[in-house]
Amino acid sequence: MDHERDDQRARALHDARYGIVASREQRFDGQFVTAVHSTGIYCRPSCPARTPRRDGVTFFVTSAAAHLAGYRACKRCLPEATPGSPEWNVREDVAARAMRLVADGVVERVGVPGLAARLGYSPRHLTRILVEELGAGPKALSRAHRAQHARTLLTSSSLPVADVAFAAGFHSVRQFNDTVREVFGLTPTELRARRRVPASDDGVLRVHLPARAPFDAAGVFAWLAARAVPGMEVADGTPGHLRYERVLRLPGGPGWFGVTPAMPRTGGRGVGLDLRIRASTLADLPSLVARVRSLFDLDADPIAVDALLGSVPELAASVAATPGIRLPGTVDPEELLIRLVVGQQVTVAAATTALGRIVAELGEPVDPSIAPGMRVFPTMAVLADRAPGVLRGPRSRIETVQRVAAALADGSLVVDASDTVDDLRARLLAVRGIGPWTADSAAMRIRHHPDLVLPSDVAVRNGAQALGIPSEPRALSVWSSRVAPWRSYLTMHLWRAASALQTSRRTTSTNERSTTP
Repeated sequence: MDHERDDQRARALHDARYGIVASREQRFDGQFVTAVHSTGIYCRPSCPARTPRRDGVTFFVTSAAAHLAGYRACKRCLPEATPGSPEWNVREDVAARAMRLVADGVVERVGVPGLAARLGYSPRHLTRILVEELGAGPKALSRAHRAQHARTLLTSSSLPVADVAFAAGFHSVRQFNDTVREVFGLTPTELRARRRVPASDDGVLRVHLPARAPFDAAGVFAWLAARAVPGMEVADGTPGHLRYERVLRLPGGPGWFGVTPAMPRTGGRGVGLDLRIRASTLADLPSLVARVRSLFDLDADPIAVDALLGSVPELAASVAATPGIRLPGTVDPEELLIRLVVGQQVTVAAATTALGRIVAELGEPVDPSIAPGMRVFPTMAVLADRAPGVLRGPRSRIETVQRVAAALADGSLVVDASDTVDDLRARLLAVRGIGPWTADSAAMRIRHHPDLVLPSDVAVRNGAQALGIPSEPRALSVWSSRVAPWRSYLTMHLWRAASALQTSRRTTSTNERSTTP
């Protein structure tokens, strides 16, 4: 009976995915690949080629599994040039946690044993889990990730081919050449011939980062502009002038990146960001790209989110006005945690001022060749030692900042995207001075979890009231269950509504003053 039930589920899943391929739905690009038996290639679901027979295809969750089965990537639809799967943010299991770390380049930095240790498993047991769940072990997943990054750099950058090999995480040019030829059926030089950007001599690496449409890029840029820390970030959220740039600390040293919205092409292709990068070492590029994707939530499934939220009467107008809303993540989990602690019970403007003081007095200047005049956020050790002399305000908050920074510096507190939400919240709540708001905000943005709401947040409650949703914390928490598993995107809509309400009140107040005799 169990085997029959499993067979029925497998057939139903196969039929559902075949229907997606037959209709060429772009929203599923990156969520699975289609391996065509007769040609030996695998494609994205929206590949424009003639639809193969239903019984002539096999579907794989990851491209790594397709590689292991002997298939190579389609030269026409370029299945590697897609957003990542939103499934890894939704899922809490070991496979999803591993995929988040693989994307950040953990295997390249510390190997499979290091990855397994981060997840609390032996390398053999972790490999067994990943093969069963994803069709490929950590080495194959990392190899596929390197190949994907190599293709992106070859077709979207002006880096010399040999530099691409090391920037993508390969240990030798020969290994790089063999992998690219095996995965894509083309040599690196042949892939380079498909490059979409002109060569540049300004030392800046240029890469296109795809996103699923619709993409509310303006909303993320406005969010980042309101919170930009002077000396470390530069942002403009004005329509028509959207841009964001910053410096950050990477495993190999300081780096800089700048992003602007990409110009979409026909059929939604090209939606996403145009990214510019300067880094201390090319080996940090895969990690930086993964972090920028997380910051702008490029792997989200906006159609699924909007469909559920838009079906709720109280949210329908907000969703229609802002399709494809995104949940901003972070490029540095430790820095974000400090920002959240500094921002407890103060306005965004006050928190930004305090953080600007921290960067100005404790931040390290960046080499002018990377970002002239900018500073990276101080290390946790420096912050733990010198925070009391820089921060102002309640003594309890200053002590909490110092306590959190010290715990991060000595490794007794670890925060990253490999955690489950429950583990991350529990670890944060165990630190004196961190309450539910900070823990949930951190889980929402560090872990990038799509199903959290902040019912005690004043702006969230104001937004709920503006949209006709219960605003008392307990009632709001209960009401929000109707939009699970997308409550984090509900939170973004409520913040947007609160901001619009505040802007409206300021405008009304200004108009009233201007008409007073």
